[in-house]
Amino acid sequence: MTTVTMPGSTEPTHYHAIGRSNLSELPEWQKLDAQLRHEIDIVARVLPFRTNRYVVENLIDWSRVPDDPIFQLVFPQRGMLSEADFDDVRTLVESADDSEALARAVDRIRRRLNPHPGGQLTHNTATLAGRPLPGVQHKYRETVVFFPAQGQTCHAYCTYCFRWAQFVGMQGMRIETRSTSDLVAYLRAHPEVTDVLITGGDPMIMATRTLRRYIEPLLAPELAHIQNIRIGTKSVAYWPHRFVSDADADDCLRLFEEVAAANRHLAIMGHYTHPVELKPALAREAIRRIRDTGAQIRMQAPLIRHVNDAPELWSELWRSGVRLGLIPYYMFIERDTGPRDYFSVPLVRAHEIFRRAAANVSGLARAAQGPTMSVLPGKIRILGVVARSELLDRQLPAVLHNGGGAMPSADPREQILVCDFLQARDARLNQTVFFAAFDPGATWLDQMRPAFGGERFAFEQAGDRDRTAPLHALTECLLD
Repeated sequence: MTTVTMPGSTEPTHYHAIGRSNLSELPEWQKLDAQLRHEIDIVARVLPFRTNRYVVENLIDWSRVPDDPIFQLVFPQRGMLSEADFDDVRTLVESADDSEALARAVDRIRRRLNPHPGGQLTHNTATLAGRPLPGVQHKYRETVVFFPAQGQTCHAYCTYCFRWAQFVGMQGMRIETRSTSDLVAYLRAHPEVTDVLITGGDPMIMATRTLRRYIEPLLAPELAHIQNIRIGTKSVAYWPHRFVSDADADDCLRLFEEVAAANRHLAIMGHYTHPVELKPALAREAIRRIRDTGAQIRMQAPLIRHVNDAPELWSELWRSGVRLGLIPYYMFIERDTGPRDYFSVPLVRAHEIFRRAAANVSGLARAAQGPTMSVLPGKIRILGVVARSELLDRQLPAVLHNGGGAMPSADPREQILVCDFLQARDARLNQTVFFAAFDPGATWLDQMRPAFGGERFAFEQAGDRDRTAPLHALTECLLD
C-alpha cells in the first residue's frame, strides 16, 4: 500500500492494526495507569480488541480516559466481564503456567455471552434445493445478507459489536463464504429480493479488486430485481483513508460509480456512533468523495451506555450528518450478546433519549427510526409510553385479551409501552402495533411482558402463525 502523508499529520496513512500484542508501541498507552492497562489486557483475552493510529490520534481525547467515549468504544473495560469471570482469567494469566486451562476458560466465558444472537446460525441461513448456503442469510423478505470471507474483520473493533464472535476464532461460529455463485443462484430463485446487504466484519477492509468480485455479479441483467446494494461499514469513521488516500481508493470510487451506471442504488450503511467521528477533515473528505459517485450514506448506530446515551449527542450527530449529506437511519438498542450488561440502556430510557434527540432537530434529521431492537421475530421499535386509560378509550378488540372477555381490571393511570414491527420475519407483522407492560428496567424483548396479561406475546407463540391475528385487528382498531 502506498504511504501518503496528509497535511497537518506526521504519521503515514498506511493502515497498521494495533492490538493487545503491540499496544506498548503507543506513547499514549504508556501514560495510562498501570492497573487500567492490566485490566484491559485481561479483558482483551476474552473479547476482540483492535484499533489503529487514526482512531487513537483523531477520535480519542486522552485527557478524558478512561471516560472518553471512543476509548470506551474500542478499548475493553473491566466491567465488560463479570467479577467472577474477570478473576478467573486474571488468575490464569498471572499464573502463566497453563495456557490450555486459560484457553478453556476463555472459550467457556465466550459461549455464555450469547454469540450470534437473533437466530443468525439457526434461523437465518438461506437454503437452495435443500442445501444450506454458508455466508448467505435471508431473514426479511426483500433483503439478503451476504458475508464475504475476506471482509470478516474491521479496521477497529467496537466493544459492543454484536458480531464479535466472528473475530475470536470460536469453532463453528464464523459466518462467511468465498463463493458468489451460490448467492447469484439464490437471488435468481428469489425475485422478491430487492436488496443485498454486504456485511462482516467490514467489507471495506477488502481490497477493491476483491470487493469487485462480489459486487459485479449483482449488476448482471438477469438480476435486475436487485435494486439496492448495501455495504455495512465502520470504515467511514475508523479509517476514512479507505476512500481518500489508500492505494486503491480511486479504484473503489470507480466501482461505486459503476453500480450507479448499472441503474442500481448503492447505500453505504455508515456506522457513526458519536459526533466526534464526523469532525476530522479526512472523515468529511471521505464523505464528499463517496457521495460524488452517486452513492448515498446512511448513518446508524446502537444506543450504548458510556458512549452515546445522551439526547444532545444524538441531536448533534444527526444535525452534523445531515449537513454533510448523510441520511439518519437507525438508532438501535444494544443487542443481547457480548458485554450487553455493560452497555445496555433500559427501553423506556432509550425511547426518552430518542424522543428528546428528535425533538431538537429539523425534519430532515427525523428520518432516523428507533429505538429499535433486532430480535428473532424481527425489528421491534419502541414507539412511546401511554396511560392505560387512553387505550381503554379505544375499546380494543376482545381478541387482544387472551381469548376474549373484559380487559383485566387495573389502574387506568398505569403506563403501557407501545411498540411496532418495522420489519418482521413473518411479513404479515410488518408495521403492526402491540403493547407491553411498563417496566423501567427492561432492556430486551425477553424481559418484556404483554400489557394485558399472559406470559408471551402473540408473535412468540411457536408454530401458530394464526396467533398474529390480534395484531392485525389491533391495527385496524387504531386506524378507525
